[in-house]
Amino acid sequence: MKTIQGEKEIIKEIESGKYRDFYLIYNRKSTDEANNQKNSIPYQRAENVLFSKKKHLRIAPVSIKGLCFDGVISEKHSGFKEDDNFFISDDGMVQYSIDRPKFQRMLQLLNQGYFKGIICLCWDRISRNKADDVIVRKLIRRGVDIRFVYAHYDDTSAGALHMDVDGMFSAHHSRVTSEKVTNTTRKLRSEGVCTYRAPIGYLNEGTMDYKPFDPERAPIIKEVFELCAQGDWSLSDLARHANKQGLITVPMRRRRTQEEILAEEDETVEIEKVSRPVNENTISRILTNLFYTGKILDSDGVYIKSNSHEALVDDETFNQVQSILKKRTVSTHYDEKLDYPLRGLMRCSSCKRAYTPYEKKGIQYYGARCRKDCANNFKSFNFETITTQIGKLIGNLYFTGEELVEMDARLGTEVSLLEEKRQKDIDRMERQKKKVREDLSYLRSNKLSLLKTGVYSPEDFLVEEDKLNSQLVSLQSEEQVSDEAMHETMKDIVKLSELVKNTVPYYDFANPQEKESIIKIIFSELYVSENMVEYKLQNGFECFENRFSPICDPTGNRTRITALRRRCPNR
Repeated sequence: MKTIQGEKEIIKEIESGKYRDFYLIYNRKSTDEANNQKNSIPYQRAENVLFSKKKHLRIAPVSIKGLCFDGVISEKHSGFKEDDNFFISDDGMVQYSIDRPKFQRMLQLLNQGYFKGIICLCWDRISRNKADDVIVRKLIRRGVDIRFVYAHYDDTSAGALHMDVDGMFSAHHSRVTSEKVTNTTRKLRSEGVCTYRAPIGYLNEGTMDYKPFDPERAPIIKEVFELCAQGDWSLSDLARHANKQGLITVPMRRRRTQEEILAEEDETVEIEKVSRPVNENTISRILTNLFYTGKILDSDGVYIKSNSHEALVDDETFNQVQSILKKRTVSTHYDEKLDYPLRGLMRCSSCKRAYTPYEKKGIQYYGARCRKDCANNFKSFNFETITTQIGKLIGNLYFTGEELVEMDARLGTEVSLLEEKRQKDIDRMERQKKKVREDLSYLRSNKLSLLKTGVYSPEDFLVEEDKLNSQLVSLQSEEQVSDEAMHETMKDIVKLSELVKNTVPYYDFANPQEKESIIKIIFSELYVSENMVEYKLQNGFECFENRFSPICDPTGNRTRITALRRRCPNR
């Protein structure tokens, strides 16, 4: 496989038009018909390569990770399933999602004219749904040369009819297959046959008709039911007891990563099956599963008697366990919360629900139980992920050297502007002070007459005098602002910028508790969504966002918190 640098060069070559006279080969193995030899990737590849040699069609020698190898695209995906969601814009554009990632990227390259066409086995390898059919036909009408090994469509009305018939039968075949599977499943379930995987405690031996007991796990699970029925065993106690008895989950393979899904067939790595110790959630699922009473779910979601397996526990024990579990289903309030960093600080940017910390396999995660209509798909992330992104934000909250130079250059102008504003304020305050002094002078000069005539009572006179004195002191305090105070404010902001700058390298090597302290000093709130962090800064730090607004104005409102939406940028 080419190196990453080589792939970048190949993409540049493709975009330059170097392969406009070349073809790509497209192979698709249907996940609905895994055992059909015609659908195997090696078979399709061999047939398509042979066809290209007979027809003297040049295959583009390009290899791009996650798309193709030597011009051959192979993917395992159903061609019948499609996304039912679509969007119609105001200008009449219709958009919908294509479920096959390699097929979608191939269509983009063909639409941009980077390749002359593609070679595939037959029509049903390209698509088995109407939506994808429409795109393929549009590409053909635009001049993209799509060749089929098993069919040839003339550029005539008869050829178009031939194509319509093949497309119709491809979709019909998939519908029939889906219908047969659905009907067969419904029939078997109505007859008490278990068509799905049996839970832990039973063996899945490749047949739906017989699900025998697991000789190692079944006795332990039965004991767990009996202990729980006694009423004095908690789920955590039962989990610990089951682990001591050697109960582990059935070996399962993890989900494939996106990179593994897109890998070529010869690069596929066998994923090892792994068993894990049971926990409280495992025990809870076991104790509430009616499967252990010899019942299965029919197609309507109702439990009926099973003909595929026997009961592990009797109905009386199971019902007693449900009664005990129901009594324990109460809200839990903790007097002392576990000490997890960033608890209560991060919320979903869409529904504003909090991300709750939890630990799994020794790694700290944060998860949000968002509302059903929440648009944020970023439901869970680990501590390292979020603190790394927050570190990037902190790295953009101090003034750079260039910004400091520009601030020095602008400081004189800013001070002059502020001085002009301050002089206007001084004039306004002088007028106010003059009026207050006149009112005080009148009040004191006519004190006796004002009291005798009843205009003021002695108490009201003292209140009015104190009020005027307070106004005068307040006006005199505001007048004390000077150029030196402005320069001192500027120095304080520069010092704060240096502190934030020096914090960045320390933050990278800080432990979780130290990182939490730094984050809480700088940020008051954090709102998280996919690849995006919204935040509110603590008082005093908003100057780093306002940048060149009059930050050295000591009379300005420096307690305002500005909420900004900012992708975690790199400086």
